Amino acid sequence: MDKVSKYLFDIQHSISLIEDFLKGIDSFSAYEKDLKTQSAIERQLGIIGEVISKLKQENTDFTLTNAKQIIDFRNRIIHSYDNIDNSIVWVIIKRHLSVLKQEIEEIMS
Repeated sequence: MDKVSKYLFDIQHSISLIEDFLKGIDSFSAYEKDLKTQSAIERQLGIIGEVISKLKQENTDFTLTNAKQIIDFRNRIIHSYDNIDNSIVWVIIKRHLSVLKQEIEEIMS
């Protein structure tokens, strides 16, 4: 498996883990009360951001719809961990994660 394929697999795997972590959590209020799930999801979003950053460094032609925002959010998770807004994370996982998943699946096929 080449590096790009491994990176794409890593993104796909992180998305899958986030989907698994969200099973049984059907509302923002349930998410906000579950610190373990918040932590697990933030970790996977950080991994996704790091992988996309590496992909862009190694392949400047690599494009994703929200690559810059994903990398920026990864930096916020890592460097401003004490300033993470759960409502922003909720919007990301409910509105944007499926778009990323679809893009990655298209690139991999």
